[in-house]
Amino acid sequence: MDPRIVALTVEQLGVDEMEVVFTASFVEDLNADSLDLVEYMLALEETFHIKIPDEDISVLMRSIGDIQNYLVEKGVLQDAKN
Repeated sequence: MDPRIVALTVEQLGVDEMEVVFTASFVEDLNADSLDLVEYMLALEETFHIKIPDEDISVLMRSIGDIQNYLVEKGVLQDAKN
């Protein structure tokens, strides 16, 4: 797991670092609401210097693993297996 994703998730959602795992669901596991998710996506764009198209956001709002896989797919990260 990329440490920037972990740090961003802890900071934006106020969760414990141990909760930020690849399979963690934003809503069910991390108790994020819709405003949390919008702010999270904006912070993600700023942190990784990318623009996330609106049509990609609904896919990314599912889990931490989806975020990491998306960033690998876009060439921002090199390995989704960490």
